[in-house]
Amino acid sequence: MPDFFNPPTIHAPASSYSHGVTHALTGRRLVISGQIGVHPDGTVADGVDAQLDLAWANLLTVLRAADMETRHLVKVTVFSTRPDTVMNFRAARDKALQGHAPATTYLQVAGLAAPDLLVEIEAEAVRDAD
Repeated sequence: MPDFFNPPTIHAPASSYSHGVTHALTGRRLVISGQIGVHPDGTVADGVDAQLDLAWANLLTVLRAADMETRHLVKVTVFSTRPDTVMNFRAARDKALQGHAPATTYLQVAGLAAPDLLVEIEAEAVRDAD
């Protein structure tokens, strides 16, 4: 199992994330491509909150398809085109991960692959060999 940690000699995390994660890589590693708030029919969810919720749902679908759970997530990176959405991201993340706190980076970017996309979330997960 991964070891999530926060060194006592640096600042505490500002929200639900860990400063570091170690893992012996005795199992499988999953790299999840950036997930966006797009429905299966190709329509983009309306607004940042809806896009965050759907991006998380899509990410969790990929995770489960690899026979993994949220506790296996070790790294999450979010890209947002809106500078005022960090609190929205934190709320959506906390709802999706239900207390799990992987290493997390939130980035503000000028744009994503299409102008109507507001957020994108990518992740890595590890699972020990059974």
